[in-house]
Amino acid sequence: MRCSRAVPLPSPWAVVLLALLAALPALARAQDAPRPTPGTPPTILVMGDSLSAGYGLSAEQGWVSLLAKRIESAKPGWRVVNASISGETTAGGSARIVREVLRVKPAVVVIQLGANDGLRGLPLREMRHNLARMVGASQYVGAKVLLVGMRIPPNYGADYADGFERVYRDLAAHFDVALLAFLLEPIAADRGNFQDDNLHPVADAQPMLRDHVWEALAPLLD
Repeated sequence: MRCSRAVPLPSPWAVVLLALLAALPALARAQDAPRPTPGTPPTILVMGDSLSAGYGLSAEQGWVSLLAKRIESAKPGWRVVNASISGETTAGGSARIVREVLRVKPAVVVIQLGANDGLRGLPLREMRHNLARMVGASQYVGAKVLLVGMRIPPNYGADYADGFERVYRDLAAHFDVALLAFLLEPIAADRGNFQDDNLHPVADAQPMLRDHVWEALAPLLD
């Protein structure tokens, strides 16, 4: 009786790369899309959830709007496009990324997603694949990437919480992109920085988030 050789399972990163390859035909087919006209300013595209969409705030109070004002003075000629959606998961961002990078033609993409995956206890493998597709699509059009991480309470156990944070670190290392490990780091310890839902920062906390992101983003604008 002859024993058959076991076929090794693909590594997680091999699966990630296969997922990225699946996105490339759509990008390739879209290369005939209108290109920016000469003189179009370099653009920062923000792909985030309610934390970047400014949930519960007026349009000009969120950290992305405050960042855009800082960039107007610090980096004249640059602009910010905020494509963040409240409630967005990494699956939603992955589904939108090809269309957005082809529409905006960004020089830099800020990816701030994952919080809603963690709150719902969604599989970390899917989160990893979705974020990898977003990073890959951004790099495919020549954009630099800032990956903005989150932390979650250990509601689903320490292993899940630790694995959640590790997704961001592993992706940043694998794709050689900039990482801001925890968006809410400068405000997380003070309950007064959050709205009544204890999830979304108040207006007074937004400048601290802007400054926190700016430290990681500024080097990518040179």
